Amino acid sequence: MGLRAFLRFTAGRLVAFVVLAVGVTLISFVVTNLVPGDPVAAALPDLALDDPEIVAAYREKYGLDQPLPVQYLVYLGNVVRGDLGTSIIGGQPVATLLGQYVPATLELAILAVILSAIAGVAFGTLAAFFRDRLPDQVLRVFSLVGVSMPVFWLALVAFYFLSFRLGIFPGIGRLTPGTPMPPRVTGMVTVDSLLAGDVATFQDGLGHLLLPALVLAAYTVSLLTRFTRSAVLEVLNEDFVRTARAKGLSGVAIVARHVLRAALAPIITVAGVLFGSILSGTVLVETIFSWPGIGQYAFRSATNLDLPSIMGVSLFVAVVYITINFIVDVLYSVIDPRVRLR
Repeated sequence: MGLRAFLRFTAGRLVAFVVLAVGVTLISFVVTNLVPGDPVAAALPDLALDDPEIVAAYREKYGLDQPLPVQYLVYLGNVVRGDLGTSIIGGQPVATLLGQYVPATLELAILAVILSAIAGVAFGTLAAFFRDRLPDQVLRVFSLVGVSMPVFWLALVAFYFLSFRLGIFPGIGRLTPGTPMPPRVTGMVTVDSLLAGDVATFQDGLGHLLLPALVLAAYTVSLLTRFTRSAVLEVLNEDFVRTARAKGLSGVAIVARHVLRAALAPIITVAGVLFGSILSGTVLVETIFSWPGIGQYAFRSATNLDLPSIMGVSLFVAVVYITINFIVDVLYSVIDPRVRLR
């Protein structure tokens, strides 16, 4: 019965995932058509616009010579096949460009979330156990400062002092100039260098990765600390925790066996949202550190009014959020089976 309920819950969330994804494509299509001007003129270079055959072929390929409902169906079919249009800058397919830029952002986001999760859960649990005492007060001030600091300001300060002045971290980019990229497997330098057995490149790539990841993690650590503290405090007031204390269990055992498991559901929800935020919101950090990820690609596309690329990035970001919410919902039901019955 439990497995059947879980499968029914997962199937329902999967249907919602598909509906939301289709809704995102509809919004993207509507926004594209609301932009003033001819999409053909925005997508094709001037020389191509002078050739009526090229213009006609482009309109036919993307259904621009059809009524809007038919155009949307053509657009949806192209998206399903992975055709997100052609970038004005360079004339490459948007899907190909996303495949080049996404791994760098994914590598950065994964490390930032790992650092955030470890530090945020640890700090939040510590603050809850020392409620209204010195450790709690220090961590609350720390989390407040972290939430209040603009990420771009923190990135500039960190780069200037820790990289430029003190030389603790290497400079901009993913690797030191002259260091060859490892053979591409995943597109992530640290992973690919380990797969190739290249320890020197891995160390160099990790050194370049740490500082921007720490900058991104500073904000999320602060949020996770606050949410974890609230979740743990709520659990600490439950009867089963008082019973565990009455049995003589140590504080570490209570946290490991009871408190964290009960408080994990809201923490996972927040962590999932923060991961989506990091993955899609690294524009300023990537620009400051010259990190060739999706944020820098979005910034360059926006400054050059590259409409197909802008819409491709927007669609990617929306799908990322939908996917993460789907995963979080499923994990939530695994941690708390009562969710499946709602």
